[in-house]
Amino acid sequence: MITRHGNTLRVTVAMNMETASALLDAGTVLLGEGETQIDLGEVPDVDSAALGLIFEWIRHARKRNGTVVFTHLPPSLVSLATLYGALDLIPLKATDH
Repeated sequence: MITRHGNTLRVTVAMNMETASALLDAGTVLLGEGETQIDLGEVPDVDSAALGLIFEWIRHARKRNGTVVFTHLPPSLVSLATLYGALDLIPLKATDH
């Protein structure tokens, strides 16, 4: 589901309505202080719940005086975020622009 490798969290399941609650809980527990990278390169499927998860993780990191940057956004997530006008609100690692 979500694994931690140093300061990187790797999501390996769909980010959708069915998994949103469990992913939110797991990701929130794993967020640390400082910068956390969340790698979405292995996410097989997304729906609009993925955007909600992303913004909740950002909010939880800020509560802990941390930041979150995302890497390897799946094309389907980029399309969805673009459709909703939210792509510019997702902090991306500099090499992922």
